[in-house]
Amino acid sequence: MNYSIILENAGIYWEGIGNTLELVSLSVFFGFFIAVILAVILTNSTNLFLTLPIRAFVYFFRGTPLLIQMFLVYYGMGQFDWIKSTFLWDYFKEAHFCALFVFALNTGAYTTEIFRGSIINTPRGEIEAAKAAGMSQLLMLRRIILPSSFRRALPAYGNEIIFMLHGTALASVITIVDITGAARIVNSRFYSPYEAFVTAGLLYMTITFSMVWVLKRMENRWLAHLQRNGSSRG
Repeated sequence: MNYSIILENAGIYWEGIGNTLELVSLSVFFGFFIAVILAVILTNSTNLFLTLPIRAFVYFFRGTPLLIQMFLVYYGMGQFDWIKSTFLWDYFKEAHFCALFVFALNTGAYTTEIFRGSIINTPRGEIEAAKAAGMSQLLMLRRIILPSSFRRALPAYGNEIIFMLHGTALASVITIVDITGAARIVNSRFYSPYEAFVTAGLLYMTITFSMVWVLKRMENRWLAHLQRNGSSRG
């Protein structure tokens, strides 16, 4: 393995790391708020005009490959004249915005189902206690249901964040220099796929295990009461 190739192109990999972390953090940030809003509507509304479009959104983004979604936005938006004639085209003609747009919607769809299931499984005793304390539906949602649901959803949500990190590798197909894009550039310059992509793989592994460590610490802190209850029953 020729380490000099990696050292000479360390700057490209650093750029790729920065772009990857930016895409992951922003897509997870926006996807989180999308998911919270949609999950709350799905669990509290019986209005089909609200719930059917949300379910269609979730089914589409969960049922189609992320690469197809990327192509539809990056290559497809330009064929609509009404988009090109508005300010929206200033955004959709940029690869970075298209990638962030797709990643946020994709993770938002998956996270919606995670949060919806967690909200539905809120212990009945917590809800009854909140009602007995005289809380309104909105106050109960804000202080009891959502915080409790987020804690229980953390393990599944952590997996979704890791999947989103790996999914950002597709950003390289629309000219973004993420970690995978950096590896492709190095390979095209030196025809050394082993050095280029092994380095990319190691970088992804480092970021992944760092995220897993942080998520495990969060689980140990926020789910400690459940672990104590489980050990006492055992």
